[in-house]
Amino acid sequence: MVVGIMNPYEMAIAQFDEAAERLGLSQAMRAILRKSKRELIVNFPVRMDSGEVQMFTGYRVQHNINRGPAKGGIRFSSEVSLDEMRALAMWMTWKCAVVGIPFGGAKGGVVCDPHTMSRNELERLSRRYATEISILIGPNSDIPAPDMNTNPQVMSWMMDTYSMHMGYSVPAVITGKPLAIGGSEGRLEATARGVQVVTREALKDLNMSPERCAVVIQGFGNVGSISARLLSELGCKIVGLSDIAGGVYNLNGIDVMTALRYSREHGNLHGLPNTEHITNAELLELPCDVLVPAALENQITARNAGRIQARLLIEAANGPTTPDAEAILYARGVTIVPDILANAGGVTVSYFEWVQDLQRFFWEEDEINRRLELIMSRSYRAVRQKAEEQQTNLRMGAYLLAVARVAEATEIRGVYP
Repeated sequence: MVVGIMNPYEMAIAQFDEAAERLGLSQAMRAILRKSKRELIVNFPVRMDSGEVQMFTGYRVQHNINRGPAKGGIRFSSEVSLDEMRALAMWMTWKCAVVGIPFGGAKGGVVCDPHTMSRNELERLSRRYATEISILIGPNSDIPAPDMNTNPQVMSWMMDTYSMHMGYSVPAVITGKPLAIGGSEGRLEATARGVQVVTREALKDLNMSPERCAVVIQGFGNVGSISARLLSELGCKIVGLSDIAGGVYNLNGIDVMTALRYSREHGNLHGLPNTEHITNAELLELPCDVLVPAALENQITARNAGRIQARLLIEAANGPTTPDAEAILYARGVTIVPDILANAGGVTVSYFEWVQDLQRFFWEEDEINRRLELIMSRSYRAVRQKAEEQQTNLRMGAYLLAVARVAEATEIRGVYP
């Protein structure tokens, strides 16, 4: 293992253990909450366009369902592993609890490189994987959603596959779908809108004005690109962006709408006019007020934490900061809004979509954004209050709230039989 890089599951366990210790949880409760409830590994064939049959491995992990059905995204990536799924499922449990949504945590993924696959191959992969995990998923048991390298179209194929097995349409089995088949207004922007709300609230607490803030965003996928637009609308100056091809930088600010158009036309940001090309590593260390990692885990480690120049770190990605990096950043006075709060806007509006599908009654986008704003701002304030009461940081404040809520539900329900 590279020095400073941490297995995501080890990271999730370390964070939980610290919260459990502070809460004084019993050893029995700690043992229950440390483990996933279910871990499904599937190996399945997919016929490729060439006629060749290729084997793929997929996972679906449910961490805890004591507060409601399991909820969590599905990612397609060559980096997918069982430990990553365990970590992300556990983080989903805490994420749902910290914003008060009645779901437990789950995560799924397929080990593959979707960028090398045709649309037809992706459809066959999606449908076969959905079939393999159909023994776990369902509108009352486990509701998947999009994640890295999956999108509304992939969710449509999976929802259709499940519905074909049932013999009737089941829109509530999946969230993040297109509007035409039961998707929700506001879902595509939801995670980024949550990022915007917590950034605004954190800036207030730090007496920082958005109009005087330089922002760097790592990742230009759905979350990163929309966060760039919404933070720009908030008044922030976006000075650095990055995607899979590397980073772009302009001290005087990047026109986000130009960047969005350029990325759509060219497939990445490389060569964006009026910007300087930099590496992804250099991007994280740029002079700025706010840094938003919106890519992968383990991006800020002990190796680069000492060179981070931001005053405020908003974790739009899951697990971007390792615990040893976090200690360095806190010692330097950096404020971190943790992932289980910062990127919870997506699962919040996924919850709204699920409720709308079950009721067959849909809300206007203004109503959805209003409800999201209320939940995210209220959750941020609750986390801030808990952190101040316990004289700790925002991450531990969020964990203390979330773990206590899940532990309470587990305690009340008891151990069966």
